[in-house]
Amino acid sequence: MLQYSDWQRRAAAQGFITQALIDGELRAARGGATFAAINPATNQMLGEVAACDAADVDAAVRSARRAFDQGPWARMAPRERKAVLLRLAELILAHREELALLDSLNMGKPVMDAYNIDVPGAANVFAWYAEALDKRYDQVAPTAGDALATIRREPLGVIGAVVPWNFPLDLAAWKLAPALAAGNSVVLKPAEQSPFSALRLGQLALQAGLPAGVLNVLPGLGETAGKALGLHMDVDCLAFTGSTEVGKYFMAYAAQSNLKQVWLECGGKSPNLVFADCQDLDLAAEKAAFAIFFNQGEVCSANSRLLVERSIHDEFVERLIAKARDWQPGDPLDPASRMGAIVEARQSERIMAFIDQALGEGARLACGGQRLRINGSDNFIQPTLFTGVSPQMRLAREEVFGPVLAVMPFDSEEQAIGLANDSPFGLAASLWSDDLGRIQRVARRLRVGTVSVNTVDALDVCVPFGGCKQSGFGRDLSLQALDQYSHLKTTWLQLRG
Repeated sequence: MLQYSDWQRRAAAQGFITQALIDGELRAARGGATFAAINPATNQMLGEVAACDAADVDAAVRSARRAFDQGPWARMAPRERKAVLLRLAELILAHREELALLDSLNMGKPVMDAYNIDVPGAANVFAWYAEALDKRYDQVAPTAGDALATIRREPLGVIGAVVPWNFPLDLAAWKLAPALAAGNSVVLKPAEQSPFSALRLGQLALQAGLPAGVLNVLPGLGETAGKALGLHMDVDCLAFTGSTEVGKYFMAYAAQSNLKQVWLECGGKSPNLVFADCQDLDLAAEKAAFAIFFNQGEVCSANSRLLVERSIHDEFVERLIAKARDWQPGDPLDPASRMGAIVEARQSERIMAFIDQALGEGARLACGGQRLRINGSDNFIQPTLFTGVSPQMRLAREEVFGPVLAVMPFDSEEQAIGLANDSPFGLAASLWSDDLGRIQRVARRLRVGTVSVNTVDALDVCVPFGGCKQSGFGRDLSLQALDQYSHLKTTWLQLRG
């Protein structure tokens, strides 16, 4: 295993792609604008990156449309597309250390999390969709005997994919793999805080044999490049992961332009319900800590509301405080660090504002709550736990996107369900109980996309991921994602004779 000094040495020598990838070539933004990419763990600049705008989006979309209409990708036999995507999965693993380092330097996550989880996860997603390609069949409708009606799934055309900064490589793979597998061309806009792994992925895709123009990668700001992609008249579908606020913008952009399909995976305020009949409270506490402190709490499905049955509330909080001590932030390049840096100063300040407001509203700080300075950067925040939180407090209702947990007691199953569902979001929930009847009753009534029972944030490529309410309505992962990037075509043949 690579040691701290190994990662430091690699970081010092790491280069960065700072141009857009359009039609198989690296290009500066047409307007010449750039933005600074900052390492949040050191506050040092990594490079000046092309700030693409509407003109670059138009060039990328034209390239993607030309590749779709005239190129071979959409017309390839499934086994041929499968071979390219499998090669890409292999290349991702072959560049595992580089890709992990790019995401760690770019957005502050512990490099070993990127190395052990994100990079192999992205490779697995590409491999899974590659293997799914030649195992799906079209349909024949049950028409009368004088007709033959076939129902085929065909690619939509040009997909715009806008992904966030918290899992830069993984969430790019979640969008790209099914969209490309279905035969589409894609214009990918990574978050401005984390463009580097997406740009490198675009190069690896070309190396794997993806034709030029099928995947274009445009770094840029949301209000320029993202908006232009959402408004473009020749984008057939827009897939977005990010905040609910921005998700609503993309819905409006679709209405203002060509009524493109929009698939959204937005914010969350996921509850974690712990009942007194849970037999392993230590495991529940360990998982509760993971569910809010992993990736610095910068997870859309983070279990940021902890609902604990009152009879075990105090005991469980004590167990959780003990677990939080294992999640102190440190240098992301140190393999011993379980938490790294918050992605940028603006987000650090936003998290601290939540902490200050919770204190002002009367919540009790049980642990953490401090901003730390490490290696010249103060983008490090302690794992933080509040008790005495009421459902009306901002901390209980809004997405913090940081390592801050709101704890609330409940007295009955009915009250627990009511508290859990009292949220504008509906992405995920966790439930701890050893009563099978209770598990079935509660899980059915939780208004979320995924209920994890006696674990947290359960996830696999074969299971759909997404939510309801203001968490959006799209689904990543699973065969359902393939359906999102294709449309149904019926061909009716009237038989004669």
